[in-house]
Amino acid sequence: MTGTLANKAAIVGIGATEFSKESGRSELRLAVEAITAALEDAGIDRSEVDGLCTYTMDNNPEIEVFRNIGGKQLKFFSRIHYGGGAACAPVMQAAMAVATGVADVVVCYRAMNERSQYRFGSGYTPPPVPNAESAHYGYYVPFGLVSPASWVAMAAQRYMHETGATSEDFGRVAVACRRHAATNPYAWFYQKPITLDDHQASRWIVEPLHLLDCCQESDGAQALVVTSVERAKSLRQTPAIIRAAAQGAADDQQMMTSYYRPDISRLSEMDLVAQQLYDQAGIGPDAIRTAVLYDHFSPFVLPQIEAFGFAKPGQAKDFIREEGIELGGRLPVNTNGGQLGEAYIHGMNGIAEGVRQVRGTSVNQVKGDGHVLVTAGTGVPTSGLILGNA
Repeated sequence: MTGTLANKAAIVGIGATEFSKESGRSELRLAVEAITAALEDAGIDRSEVDGLCTYTMDNNPEIEVFRNIGGKQLKFFSRIHYGGGAACAPVMQAAMAVATGVADVVVCYRAMNERSQYRFGSGYTPPPVPNAESAHYGYYVPFGLVSPASWVAMAAQRYMHETGATSEDFGRVAVACRRHAATNPYAWFYQKPITLDDHQASRWIVEPLHLLDCCQESDGAQALVVTSVERAKSLRQTPAIIRAAAQGAADDQQMMTSYYRPDISRLSEMDLVAQQLYDQAGIGPDAIRTAVLYDHFSPFVLPQIEAFGFAKPGQAKDFIREEGIELGGRLPVNTNGGQLGEAYIHGMNGIAEGVRQVRGTSVNQVKGDGHVLVTAGTGVPTSGLILGNA
């Protein structure tokens, strides 16, 4: 697989709305605002867009988005399944479209009013017509496993049992993200860091998850512009070259309830993505200088650290304690504040932070050379990216 997508396409524009709890406008308007800002950032006219990529749980039809940005001819459009696990997959699809000549300028976007329009973290609601995907929830919902937090709690408890990790280790993830958010003017929790004592004192949601282990519900939109590396050379911004892009589902995968694996303390899907990313980019963990690790719930950050080889299985807690995931540590994580601290735009805002780190424009810029790793949702079929300089 080495070289299949490496160095064929780049992210050349990023744009976002403000992140809030009540946007006061439609999700379609949010999408158009973010896309317009991303195209302006890139210096590309909206009439040149010929591809759109998003992922499920975005309520905006692609053709409505295209019509409202003033698009002319839409040659490529895709929508990836599995919610936040698909966050990096639209960039992969865009890179594939660009690399094969199917499209020239592809916009990836996410727009949601997940706080004011509906409560994104509410309990499971069965679809009007039962299907194969919803059927397996019949084994969990009647017994109280009704929300994402409760589904993650099962795996987190097993991870603690297997590795000796504690609630305080999860809290160190939350503290790091909030500390980074505190210096990010675009973050919802700007100037609002927390301490480990704050984390431990926050109320239980479902043991072992405290309130401060859980990401936000946010209103807002984020967009990215992808084009060829050759085209990127003549555009306004330093391009973030897509060194690798991958998707993965593995080992009796279910939707956040993969409890029948031999080892539910690991994230088999992220193991698969890590292997593909490193193979494509031709690098290993030592070449990664910073990472944006999907943090919808803090416990799942630890097995991601292990999946990508920054720590051996079961030793992510020691890596966090000794090597560090804050600025100045071995692997600064979620320098925008992540979804725990900046906003929960279902992972797309994390990709934008990866682009800023490549450009050298992050408010919490990590010094030195090396690549940027970005991951998508965990506990579900997932995806990931490695970004680098030209």
